[in-house]
Amino acid sequence: MNQDMELMLKGYGLTTAQILYRLPDHPTFLQTYIWQHYDLAPDFPEMRTFLQFWQEKLDGPLHSVRYVHKKMIAANEWRALKGEFILH
Repeated sequence: MNQDMELMLKGYGLTTAQILYRLPDHPTFLQTYIWQHYDLAPDFPEMRTFLQFWQEKLDGPLHSVRYVHKKMIAANEWRALKGEFILH
């Protein structure tokens, strides 16, 4: 089973964040950065870790963060099937 599927079965969903930050040399201008990763709602540990990294290591101060989260698969939607398709 691939890593993405394992994460989805553990309750992870796809989180997309739109990060607005100020340019270090021109603080009146805002720049957009899009971040996307599998994360756990409602605490969002992956996004929090990334934002903490941003604040500690990058020069552009954060202005705002908007995000959406979509749980890709729920436990009741998953069922194991046995079978094989042979394509020629």
